[in-house]
Amino acid sequence: MFKRWLKIDPKKSALVIGPRRSGKTTFLKQAFPQYKYATLDDLDFFEWAMNDPKGFVKSLGKYCIIDEIQRVPKLTIAVKYAIDNENAHIIMTGSSSIGLLDSSADTLAGRMNLYSMTPACWGENLSPPLHSIISGKADILTLKEGMRNYEETLTFGLFPEIVSTESADSKKELLTNYKNTYFTRDIMQTANLENIDGLHGIFANICRSIGSHLEVSHFARESSLSVPTAKKYLNTLYQSELAFKLHGFQYGPAKRYIKAGKTYFADNGIIESFNFRLSEGQLLENFVISELEKRRKLGLIKADRFYNYKSAAGREIDLVFESGNILFAIEIKAIKSPSAKDISTLREFVKGARSRAKGYLFYLGENYSEIDGIKLVPVYSMFKGNGFE
Repeated sequence: MFKRWLKIDPKKSALVIGPRRSGKTTFLKQAFPQYKYATLDDLDFFEWAMNDPKGFVKSLGKYCIIDEIQRVPKLTIAVKYAIDNENAHIIMTGSSSIGLLDSSADTLAGRMNLYSMTPACWGENLSPPLHSIISGKADILTLKEGMRNYEETLTFGLFPEIVSTESADSKKELLTNYKNTYFTRDIMQTANLENIDGLHGIFANICRSIGSHLEVSHFARESSLSVPTAKKYLNTLYQSELAFKLHGFQYGPAKRYIKAGKTYFADNGIIESFNFRLSEGQLLENFVISELEKRRKLGLIKADRFYNYKSAAGREIDLVFESGNILFAIEIKAIKSPSAKDISTLREFVKGARSRAKGYLFYLGENYSEIDGIKLVPVYSMFKGNGFE
């Protein structure tokens, strides 16, 4: 496993949340090689943890890693006891927050840190972050390397095993295996879902809606599910860290969660695993937003949440967020030569913002430039790039 960008405080217990195959276990075994390890994917450990949670935790000693804790959420109570009374240092992982964060929020508040382990960021397998995506500039050699790597990454994504696999055929086969296990059957088992065709339908409808506002009633009809069931299946994908939602941005905070949102996959490899064929614009939009979301979760972009924006006249901006008292607005376009027309919505948004705002257009060119105060940023600048500092 290559060196990951996630930084964990070694002095405090931790819960690491991330999708299956994002590299949580390998990362923690490398970071804490002396810790005793147990996974609740093992039936013997699972039954022991279910029937005797306190005894199970005690058997692992003061320093341990407990994998897939979402399978036995009540185990967090025994972990709390070990931390408080036995000075234990415990690292837990979960590939889903279903039933986990609610049960652990009060139990472990103040006792451990919460981290996100995402699929790899673009270039993470090759080096530490080299430059700021926004405030800095990638050097020409980095941009060229990103350009050579772009098509493959756009298609197959950045799950660690995928990055470490050589041939396109092997990557495709591995992603198909992921689909048949971790992306579907494992989720169904964890969340007690019953209709695998309905779950496949939800995946398909998310793909078709990338770049558009999500209508759950439409999802339900297309997936042959009731609206409540479609919502349950969709929320399961969010909780399993395979998809995430951008709520609609409005200047009044109370209104932000009312406006229709958009849904994206956590990694483009999920799209390829289902053999969905999307336009380059859709693939690029999912790729850029998911790459920025990875960096937000890793703490490289200091923002509580990402949003999308749609004006009363129907004009849209792909990504909006607040950081350091600045409102950032980002558009993503699969073009190589932007014109003033391509930044018109960004320009109007920045001009009309009620606080300090900056606009950026991510595009498929090689040069950093500016049109009417809107900065043009090559998509390839995300390669080996960190956040916006």
